[in-house]
Amino acid sequence: MVTPHAFRLTKGVDLKQSILDYVKANSISAGSLMSCVGCLTKANIRLADEAKSLTLEEPLEILTLAGTLTPTHLHLHISVADQKGNVYGGHLMDGSVVSYTAEVCLVSYDNLAFSREFDSNTGFDELTVRSNV
Repeated sequence: MVTPHAFRLTKGVDLKQSILDYVKANSISAGSLMSCVGCLTKANIRLADEAKSLTLEEPLEILTLAGTLTPTHLHLHISVADQKGNVYGGHLMDGSVVSYTAEVCLVSYDNLAFSREFDSNTGFDELTVRSNV
C-alpha cells in the first residue's frame, strides 16, 4: 500500500534534515520524495563527480527535488534556479536553507523496507529493498 504525505517547511530550516526528521517522526521505512516546490536562501549541492560541491547563497527557486527515503538516510537530487534563470543541480546536501517556504509531497510504501548497504562494485552505500510482508 502507498500512503501519501504532504507538509510545509518554513523559513530558516534545513531542507534535507527537516525531511529526514519527518521520515523518522512518521516511522517511514521506505519512501520516495515525489515533489518539492519552494525557495532557498542557501543550497549545498554535491556535483556529479562525487568530489566537488557547490554552495549557492542567494535567492533560489526549487525546480525539482526527488529521491529515495530510508529511516536513516535520504538520497535526494535537486535542481534550483537563480534570479537570472541559471539552473544548478546535483545531490542535495545538509545546510540547504529554506527561504519563505517549501511544500513537500512524498509517499511511503507500507509493504517495503529500504536500507543502505555497502556495494563493493560501486564503493558506495546503495539502496537495498526488502519486502515487509
